Amino acid sequence: MIPFKKQIFALALAAAIALSAAACAGTGASSAVSSVAKGTSSASVSSSAVAAEKTTMKVDTLKGPTGLGMLKMMQDTDAKTAANDYRFTLDSDPTAAVAKLTSGEVDMAGLPTNLAAALYKKTGGKMQLLEINTLGVLHVVTNGEAVKSVKDLKGKTVYSSGQGSVPEYTFNYILKQNGLTPGKDVKVVYASEHAEVVTKLLSGEAKVAVLPEPFVTQALAKCKTAKLALNLTDEWNKVVKDGSVLTMGCIVVRKEFADTHKEAITKFLQEYKESSDYTNQNPAQAGKLAEKYLSMPAAVATKAIPNCGITFLDGAEMKAKVQPFLKIMYQENPKSVGGALPDDGLYYQN
Repeated sequence: MIPFKKQIFALALAAAIALSAAACAGTGASSAVSSVAKGTSSASVSSSAVAAEKTTMKVDTLKGPTGLGMLKMMQDTDAKTAANDYRFTLDSDPTAAVAKLTSGEVDMAGLPTNLAAALYKKTGGKMQLLEINTLGVLHVVTNGEAVKSVKDLKGKTVYSSGQGSVPEYTFNYILKQNGLTPGKDVKVVYASEHAEVVTKLLSGEAKVAVLPEPFVTQALAKCKTAKLALNLTDEWNKVVKDGSVLTMGCIVVRKEFADTHKEAITKFLQEYKESSDYTNQNPAQAGKLAEKYLSMPAAVATKAIPNCGITFLDGAEMKAKVQPFLKIMYQENPKSVGGALPDDGLYYQN
């Protein structure tokens, strides 16, 4: 993942930025999830039937919990039973998603939560946080190293991705709260994508890695010597003092689109919640859909889903969970949230 200073520059050029919290097999930069034909629904409002067109909504999602939570929506879109005409695209990292969002190529995108605040600031309020879809999914995985506590990481090299985003700031915060200095006591080497970290772990080049689900499950399935060492959500909960929740992933929407299509946004939120619930309650069926729509092996997705932190938080609940988390991100690095804590305009209210 590129350094945050460069990410901010990329934002100014309507280009790109970079968590956590997370994705699976495949490293293609971007691909269409499905070829969705434009759908319509007929509404009989009088003896003369008038065809009511569905709102076209271009949604960019990530290979991971964000995408896993949308699987039922993708299936319904193919079946032409979705409330809106969703046009899904898929990316393996947030960089391309930011570029599509800031250029107007898509109406909303899945991103690490701190980038919602950064985009809100850098675009002068033209982006809003629509909902939270992913809670803590980060873990420390080892292959040939003994790690039983955060302090055991002292003197070790840790491979990770998500530089300039939630994974970096979360890991650094946990290290510092355990008396370790990132870069001094613990060397962190950043890769551009989670899949690259998995490759290095499997090859033995990386002995210790920070990975999100479902990459954790993928690594453990492919390497018999790989072990799950630490759950960073548990480590986060041990050191925070304000009850902050590790809100890693979210949906960011262009404010102009949201203001113009409030009814469609309401439908989107309803369907996203139902889709997230479906994934959590039906991991086996969702696993099959993940293979179809996300190019994620069904067995890996099915096993990973219970640990993926898939959730749905919007409105006042979203705001209450996100504010203390962004405060910690700001304390770690003000640039992580755009240089200043966002005002209430960040949070979409229908």
